[in-house]
Formats: sequence, C-alpha cells, structure tokens
Amino acid sequence: MTAVPERERALGDAGDQHAPRLTIGEVLAVLRDDFPDVTISKIRYLESEDLVHPQRTPSGYRKFSRADVSRLRYVLTAQRDHYLPLRVIKDHLDALDRGEPLPGTGSGSAPLPPASTEEGATAPLTAEQFARAAGLEPGQLADCVQFGLLTTDAEGRHPAADLPIARAAAGLARHGIEPRHLRVYRSAVEREAGLVEQLVAPVLRARSEEARTRATEKLQELAALSAQLHTALLETRLRDLLRP
Repeated sequence: MTAVPERERALGDAGDQHAPRLTIGEVLAVLRDDFPDVTISKIRYLESEDLVHPQRTPSGYRKFSRADVSRLRYVLTAQRDHYLPLRVIKDHLDALDRGEPLPGTGSGSAPLPPASTEEGATAPLTAEQFARAAGLEPGQLADCVQFGLLTTDAEGRHPAADLPIARAAAGLARHGIEPRHLRVYRSAVEREAGLVEQLVAPVLRARSEEARTRATEKLQELAALSAQLHTALLETRLRDLLRP
C-alpha cells in the first residue's frame, strides 16, 4: 500500500489519497455554509502560512484533498470559536501530524477546549488564555492593561471582544512598538468617541424604539466613517514618507 503523505495524516485517513481532489473554488463552496466570511484569498493565505498543503497540477492549479479541507475547517474553527492565533493552530496541526498530544493537553485527538457559555455568549478569558489567544507575552498583556488599552473584570478576566485590540498590540510589538507607545491611539479614540456621542446621545435617550434604531444605525455609520478617515489619513502620511 502506498504510504499516506506525512502532511495528509492530520485530520485525514488513508483512503483520502484515492478520493477526488477539489479546486480552490470547490473548497470555498464546501466551507461557505459554516464559514460565510471565508474567501479564496483567505484560503491562499492559510496555505502561505504553511497550514494547508494542496497539491499543484502541472499548470499550477491547487487541488485539495479531504484532509486539506478538514485542516481548513480546524483552522477556521480554532480562529472563530477559540480565538487561537495561527502560530498556536500550526503547533496543534504539527502535533496531530506526528500523532502526538496537542500542546497543553493529554490527548492526541483534535477537539478544542470550549470557549463559550451555555447561552452562546463568549465567556471571559483568563489572563493566560487571553495572552495566548492574542499572541502577547504576559508582561506585554500587563502593560496593555496598565496603559489603558485593555480592561479586566473584577476577577482579572478579559472580554473576548477585546482580542482584536490585543492582537493589534501584539503585531505592533513585533515591530518594536510597545504598549506604552500606544496611549496616543487611546487618547485619539476617546476624542472621536466624545464627538460621536454628542451627535447621537440625544436620540439614544429617546423613548421611541424607532428613534433608538435610527441612532444605532447612525452610530455604526459614524464609527465606520471615522475608521475609514483614520486609515486614509495614515496611509497618506506614510505615502509621503516614501516620496523621494
């Protein structure tokens, strides 16, 4: 019997090598029901990060096995439901490839630890869980709290909704920008939030449900426009730096 390629062992089986392989478009169609936000670009990015390893035809087209699709499901679930960074997910997949227990567990199986409450709302994370999910060192996480970028509840836990902030801080830290340097971002956001509050607060206090709905929509639109303006201004300023 032909040996199963090493990279197809995780989350696959020996019969997978004989099954028809899928194009990237077909893989997207398979995953879309469970992961509506997934795109072809996302799948290509996960391949570039060495998380999935489709074969290539002589003309260069990707052909995905059932094991490849299972790996993608594992990665997308770990990101969406458990907030794991890609480097941690890769460690999990590498362990599964080798038939070893997942890091931090005593089992070689693929299930991930629960991260939600019974009501379906995401449960707060301990500092250790939050730091691991964000890709922050414990000291960096403590600095983020100290400088006002992140907050904790009375038990020292972090809301999962703050993970995007923490992951951005982790990414900036890799470029030498420490949490203490990021206070300027918080100050700017507080000023922007104050401006938006002046515009919508009177309507939010209205008793009419219709008025509150309109105010909520306006708040969301203002937040999106503010983020768009910030990004555009920053890109323009950085573009100026590159001019001769």
